[in-house]
Amino acid sequence: MAEILFAALAVLLLLGVPVAFALALSAFVAVALGSSFPPLVVAKEMFSGLDSFPLLAVPFFILAAELMTGGAMTAVLLRFASALVGHLRGGLGHANVLSSTMFAGISGSALADAAGPGAMMTRMMEQGGYPRAYGGALTVSAAVIGPIIPPSILMILYAMQDQNVSVVTLFVAGIIPGLCLALGLLAANAWMSHRRGYGAHAPRPPWSEIGRTTVHAAPALGLIVLIIGGIRGGIFTPTEASVMAVAYALLCGMFVYRSLRLRDLPQILLRAALTSAAVLLILGAARAFAWVLIIESVPQSLAAFILGLELSPIAFLLLVNLLLLAFGLFLDPLPGVMILVPILSPIAFALGIDPVHFAIVMIVNLTIGLTTPPLGSLLFVVASAVRLTPLALVREMPPFFAANVAVLLLLTLTPSLSTWLPRISGF
Repeated sequence: MAEILFAALAVLLLLGVPVAFALALSAFVAVALGSSFPPLVVAKEMFSGLDSFPLLAVPFFILAAELMTGGAMTAVLLRFASALVGHLRGGLGHANVLSSTMFAGISGSALADAAGPGAMMTRMMEQGGYPRAYGGALTVSAAVIGPIIPPSILMILYAMQDQNVSVVTLFVAGIIPGLCLALGLLAANAWMSHRRGYGAHAPRPPWSEIGRTTVHAAPALGLIVLIIGGIRGGIFTPTEASVMAVAYALLCGMFVYRSLRLRDLPQILLRAALTSAAVLLILGAARAFAWVLIIESVPQSLAAFILGLELSPIAFLLLVNLLLLAFGLFLDPLPGVMILVPILSPIAFALGIDPVHFAIVMIVNLTIGLTTPPLGSLLFVVASAVRLTPLALVREMPPFFAANVAVLLLLTLTPSLSTWLPRISGF
């Protein structure tokens, strides 16, 4: 049955079938042709995969991100980032990375980051003299930070697949790796800007203006403090935190920034509903696909094979990185987490690798896959937003992709970057 499963998935992806439908149809074909189970079991497993209380956090965090964007907080963060670094060499590129990093603390989604502040910043960079493709490539690469800095939809799903980690632990663990990714991209942008002569076109703003933009941006940046502080203080659970995020975004948009109106809510709710439905459809299909793998004992067989190789923990992590980078060429992070975490995390645990460290390595790696052709979703989102071909973005990607991979290697070889903050924070 496993052979039929993988063969059907490969054929469907080559035919251009959307990932969710490819996963569900391949599971259906495998069950129908290679087992005695009724095909209806595929639908049953899809619904079972969605029957989870922690999963309620996904649509609420998506709605919170839509409310924050609709409440003009994206523009606020862009002004704040530009005030801080816009006067430096390559300043608009630095502002692009900083705004993506700050918006990551709101959205929890790489695609939302790219489609929101990223697209706006790309247009600002073009007006400042940067090639459009360069700005788009930097936007694609900076959007990787979205699922790393909390809140993160991907971390919620990971914690549902691995009982050795919790959502809040992963939230805290992602802060330093997310900042490391930002620093890597800032360094790459600085190098490229000096090499190509991209200069600063704005004078350093006075400290009074920086202070005003900081105060103006503080409510938008307060969401991450609300989430982590509320969970750490035992006030609410991670799922309840997602509801609080919606309430906070609504209050900020309507009463603090006064840019969100009641007539805007139906359209915002519709966008959030469509995005949530797409995400949940992928999760349900991935659950059915993973069920077939479990029935066929694929995780157990793979675990026995890898443990039989007697790899060191570092060698295993490097091998996993290569596997996930290859996986990212063809599938998005959501099905990757649902399918690969139950297979790989028990092996990592058996080798003595810290579960939090392994989780961060997997999440960063799978998210980088969003930037790689032929199916990198971020490439297509940004290309559509800035009216370029994905190939034009790919040509400008190498220095930024190299920076992200270098940070991934650093995280792989330095577990404390992922585990230190949760440990001292009591998580």
